[in-house]
Amino acid sequence: MTSSMSFRALSSSSYSTNTSPWLYDAFLSFRGEDTRNTFIAHLHHALLQNGIHTYIDEDELRRGDEISPALLQAIENSRLSIIVLSENYASSTWCLDELLNILNYVKKVQRWKAALQEVANLAGYELENG
Repeated sequence: MTSSMSFRALSSSSYSTNTSPWLYDAFLSFRGEDTRNTFIAHLHHALLQNGIHTYIDEDELRRGDEISPALLQAIENSRLSIIVLSENYASSTWCLDELLNILNYVKKVQRWKAALQEVANLAGYELENG
């Protein structure tokens, strides 16, 4: 499957912002100085061209900045995250904090799914209308 075919499959009507509870289809996590003007610029353009609403942090961050509440919300309000590992990704505390938040959110969602599955498997009585 070519990458353009993958994009088309991902941009199906089920991912439409009209019917989706997600603000973004994808969240891009990357080391800006490594990839912003090269790979990420091309990836972001390709995603947008294929109707995939993507969150990308446009601001350059200073050393020591903490991950912002708006960025945390973008992670939580994205259907999926795309993590682009580059040579210096792991040397950025910002990228690592972003990665931790992405993984923590995935774990939270997995716990919700497990809880719903457990409740669905409990014995009970079916209540009929009327």
